[in-house]
Amino acid sequence: MFWDEEMETLPRDELKRLQVERLRQTLVRASRSPFYSRLFKRIKLDPEKVSSLDVLKDIPFTTKEDLRSNAPYGFLAVPKEEIIRVHSSSGTTGAATPILYTRSDIDRWADLVARCMYMTGVRKGDVFQNTMGYGLFTGGLGFHYGAEKLGVMVIPSGPGNSKRQIYLMRTFGTTVIHILPSYALRLLSTFEELGLDPKEDTQLRIAFIGAEPHTEEMRRRIEEAYGVDAYNSYGLSEMNGPGVAFECPHKNGMHVWEDSFILEVVDPETLEPVPEGEVGELVFTTLTREGMPIIRYRSRDLAAVYPDPCPCGRTHRRISRIMGRTDDMLIVKGVNIFPMQIEKVLMSIPEVGTDYQIVLERENYMDKLIVRVEINAKFFEGDVKGLERLRRRIIEELRSEIVVTPEVELLEPGSLPKAEGKAVRVIDRRG
Repeated sequence: MFWDEEMETLPRDELKRLQVERLRQTLVRASRSPFYSRLFKRIKLDPEKVSSLDVLKDIPFTTKEDLRSNAPYGFLAVPKEEIIRVHSSSGTTGAATPILYTRSDIDRWADLVARCMYMTGVRKGDVFQNTMGYGLFTGGLGFHYGAEKLGVMVIPSGPGNSKRQIYLMRTFGTTVIHILPSYALRLLSTFEELGLDPKEDTQLRIAFIGAEPHTEEMRRRIEEAYGVDAYNSYGLSEMNGPGVAFECPHKNGMHVWEDSFILEVVDPETLEPVPEGEVGELVFTTLTREGMPIIRYRSRDLAAVYPDPCPCGRTHRRISRIMGRTDDMLIVKGVNIFPMQIEKVLMSIPEVGTDYQIVLERENYMDKLIVRVEINAKFFEGDVKGLERLRRRIIEELRSEIVVTPEVELLEPGSLPKAEGKAVRVIDRRG
């Protein structure tokens, strides 16, 4: 059940003492980088004298813009000769931000991912198929190295080519898969085209779904369709990638590995801490990274910390699933809307298929919200009146959730363009 039982069940007071010691070491390392050297001098911080986590409140937040404007070496805390790997963010919200790793950083990262996978029941003898992208994206190689550390057989299939993915699953007896939730649902149409049932015609038992926000409703759809336990994972490139937080078998929140990261949750407007249990923006500080330590990084991801202990026995705090991003929030007719709210409604309606898209337009100076929804084939072939009733039902349920009344377009299965990577859910044409 435990990859590192002593560390995973460390009493909270001992975990805090460990964090203080590792924070001091991290701040000393960070002070060797050009960015933090200037910052610590400006705020008169002596890292050697740090004896409490309270020092964090005196250190300004680090933002993505800081990383971009000081790239590539402004945060480097070791000689460049010690760097063996570069990864970067996807750049979906702007220029990509490079992260630099030493050999020790890579080893620690692999160990964290192995801890996550072991916690869910992955063992030597499993066959792990990794459908995530490799290269600069952290998701592919992060899970790959973690799986190899566990000693499981790895199929580095990468994204796309759905028929080949299914061929590999069936040929090698894949038992564990790492997959985008949107792609997991799209892949069902290829199973159907081949006359196969993923429950009966594969040996899948565990799915790791992540890299894009998704709802509990989407997770249930994946579990029911594939007959697997689907686990939610959380990571961000700036903190290594996957391996920051992961669900245990209780699936009641994702354990943040607090021996490697300090977690804060702040109000994204006031930047003040929010009480446990309330939604806020996640802020992270690395505790074990050598090459490029990052202090108080504003993730822009919104979640809440669960205050109660987990029945699994792990003492590391849990966060809820990611409820959206502060930079993903849409303002439509003065109302704040997160795409996840729309997905939650759509995925709870059985007639809705596996794909949807949110389009924002402006007409006569007024915002217009259009939700384009693919419908399951068996429902799409129904009568015109039945489709109109379904359209009105979707409108009403969305209006109840987001207040704004959207336009809803019902589409045949496969009508929306498919992306190899993260699904493109929002198209804003308002200029």
